[in-house]
Amino acid sequence: MKHPKAPPHPAATPAKGAPVAGSQTLWRGLNLLEAVTHGPATLSELSRRLGLNRSTVHRLASALVERGYLRLVAGEGYMLGNKLLELGYAARHQIDLPRIARPHLERLSEMTGDAVHLGVLDGGKALYLDKLPGNRRINIGSRVGERHPLCSTGLGKALMLDLSPEEWRFYYRAEASTRGKGSASPAAWVEKMSKYAAGGYSFDLEENEDRVRCVGAPVRDDSGEIVAAVSVSSVAQYMTDSRMAELIVTVTDTADAISRELGWRGASKKRP
Repeated sequence: MKHPKAPPHPAATPAKGAPVAGSQTLWRGLNLLEAVTHGPATLSELSRRLGLNRSTVHRLASALVERGYLRLVAGEGYMLGNKLLELGYAARHQIDLPRIARPHLERLSEMTGDAVHLGVLDGGKALYLDKLPGNRRINIGSRVGERHPLCSTGLGKALMLDLSPEEWRFYYRAEASTRGKGSASPAAWVEKMSKYAAGGYSFDLEENEDRVRCVGAPVRDDSGEIVAAVSVSSVAQYMTDSRMAELIVTVTDTADAISRELGWRGASKKRP
């Protein structure tokens, strides 16, 4: 099986951020681990990418194989070992999403002046983990720890962007009792969700709270899955159609920045 060639790895001791005295071996070992993230590599390939002689690379790789950070597969070369899976699992459980997101939420609130929320999917609802009220003299009726509907909130819709149309319809019907008269038909709502999913954002057009509008965007983890969402909310007076369109980039950029801190390396979608 052929694997895509990885780009040449930086030198083992780059000028910028060079290792301190006595750490050269550690630095080279870390570079070696990063060099095989794109797929298995032979000793010769690793020597070329790292700019090190074969004997040095063999010594480093053998030590990493012994500790489980690498494994050697006959006919393919060196690849990442199971020890890294253990470390990755532990790291994910040590991540505190609200703590990581907070600086980004604060910047978003300062830029917009509006209420900012962070939430996750929990029991078929959008659970709010954090809220910044903004600096406008208005009150958005939401609190940290509350659960709100998925289908009528911008944050809830953002959490569902990767679901299938069948799943969208399921949730929309399940929340029928929470909606007022004049709500969109399931078909019309699914059509809107398809548009949101294609653009990587979501709107709440006074669907959850009278005269309150919202722009939401998903937060992804290292696997690319949606694990949370961010939203900006304000009253309709400050949330005209044109301003909501302008906020798409601002909100999605914030969500993408949080996603990158969680290990996401995907490409942002083209914004309308």
